[in-house]
Amino acid sequence: MRILHTMLRVGDLEKSLAFYTEVLGMTLLRRKDYPEGRFTLAFVGFGPESEQAALELTYNWDTPGYEVGTGFGHVALEVPDAYAACAQIKQRGGVVTREAGPMKHGTTVIAFVQDPDGYKIELIQKR
Repeated sequence: MRILHTMLRVGDLEKSLAFYTEVLGMTLLRRKDYPEGRFTLAFVGFGPESEQAALELTYNWDTPGYEVGTGFGHVALEVPDAYAACAQIKQRGGVVTREAGPMKHGTTVIAFVQDPDGYKIELIQKR
């Protein structure tokens, strides 16, 4: 078994696709409209779905936005340098909500950024 994808409901698909592809550097892997159900699924990731997990962005055409639930934590991404990643994300128009630095009570360097819908993305610096 392996993880295939994590699904996030988004309020503005184009804005979300721009964030995940242009700000975080993911690739749009596939996208399909379902007119009968009035929704679109877009899958983004850092490599082919046959090799890596992806994010499924679900856009329900008649729902302008969602509240981030209190049960959702974050999506984590490994980066070679969290400090450089934060600088690049800010340069590309992304929002850094916690600058890179050692985690509280530990030494792992982490940072947090936020997507257009308010979902938190943790950046974990590779050791």
